[in-house]
Amino acid sequence: MTETVLLIDDDPGFRDAYRELLALEGYAVAEAGAAPKALSELRRTSARLVVLDLMLPPSGRPEEGAALADKLLAERPAAKVIVVSGAGETPLALRLVERGAYDFLAKPVDPDVLLSVVARAAARLALEDRVAELERSLAAREGDASAMLGQSPAFLEARTLCERAAPTDVPVLITGESGTGKEVFARYLHARSRRKDKAFIAVNCGALAPTLLESTLFGHRKGAFTSAIKDAPGLFVEADGGTLFLDELGDMEPALQVKLLRVLETGEILPVGAARPLTVDVRVVSATHRALESMVADRTFRDDLYWRVRGIEIALPRLADRVGDLPLLAQHFLNLSRALVPRSPVTAISPGAMRRLEACEWPGNLRELRHEMQRALVMAGGRGEILEEDLSPARRGSAPAAPAGDEPAEGATLEEKIAALERREIAAALRATQGNRSQAAARLGLSRQGLLNKMDRHGLK
Repeated sequence: MTETVLLIDDDPGFRDAYRELLALEGYAVAEAGAAPKALSELRRTSARLVVLDLMLPPSGRPEEGAALADKLLAERPAAKVIVVSGAGETPLALRLVERGAYDFLAKPVDPDVLLSVVARAAARLALEDRVAELERSLAAREGDASAMLGQSPAFLEARTLCERAAPTDVPVLITGESGTGKEVFARYLHARSRRKDKAFIAVNCGALAPTLLESTLFGHRKGAFTSAIKDAPGLFVEADGGTLFLDELGDMEPALQVKLLRVLETGEILPVGAARPLTVDVRVVSATHRALESMVADRTFRDDLYWRVRGIEIALPRLADRVGDLPLLAQHFLNLSRALVPRSPVTAISPGAMRRLEACEWPGNLRELRHEMQRALVMAGGRGEILEEDLSPARRGSAPAAPAGDEPAEGATLEEKIAALERREIAAALRATQGNRSQAAARLGLSRQGLLNKMDRHGLK
């Protein structure tokens, strides 16, 4: 990618010389002579390299440039701001470096030194981009593994449905509580579709204001509104040929629901301020933790859009309903956490700690379990086993230890041992659900009546 260098200097002669010098090295160059134009050019060009002379109007004092440097870094923290200062301004330049500027150059600036510092800053940007890309890739791989581990019936049903839906172009709606892995399922679906070599783009519909979300999704034309200083394609165009993941679809405003419905029906989008629509080929995968059927009944979500996005619905179970998967998931997250804790050994989870984990409700689902395992590994302090004392206080108080009275007597038959184990597991499920028999049955993979029959057989109330 060609980096853009924003030159900020009130002397046109210096800007001309710097521009020619940098252009010969292959950089795109933008320029400004004062703070307002500099901020405008920063937004217009998305420049990440800035060469800033501190002596700027209206006062011509170095404090003008220092104030602008702070504004530039506040607006674009990742930018590399190279400060150009006079000999008497070195202390101020050093303070700016401490506040986030990349480097400073003293006047008169040697052209070779300027090019060297700019090249070093560009290389730093390229390295940071690569690290961010690797982190995203690692997070995606880890998340994919986390969300796709498990053998509970509800989870296997969701994964099987996802795999069957993947090769088609039918819209998919993924439902489930926060933290159950909806975006990871969407990525899993995309990776197994015919669109896997094209873009997967995700947007949270509840995180943006309605007007901004419209422009973000459908794009806009230059001059469509006050800050539209250039054309923007929008995410539907960027996802052309691939998959667009609309997270928290239930938070979308009714006016935007109409526009989304049109895209799904016709494959056409109309950018804000455009006279003619564009045709796109995008598979839409949506997700929500809200009950869209209830929203349709309340007329806060369009029924025609609901049936469009709900081509195939994949319902993700809560972690509390996958108690049989919890040991596998907890160990998996514990293994991942070792990358964050230097010199930590291979660590297992003690039976007592596991009973505590299995007794939790996990309102944060997979996300909460991952954080709990990170904390437990830190608290273990290099020990090769997670004990109950390593868990957070809320977990340590979740469930009592297994009752001694449930242990089979010495010399018990195999049938008696199986009965004792069954009684223990039923009692644990009832404790974990505060006596809710329907939830306990779901945890154990039983029907409610099947659980009642076993409770009666074992004398449990």
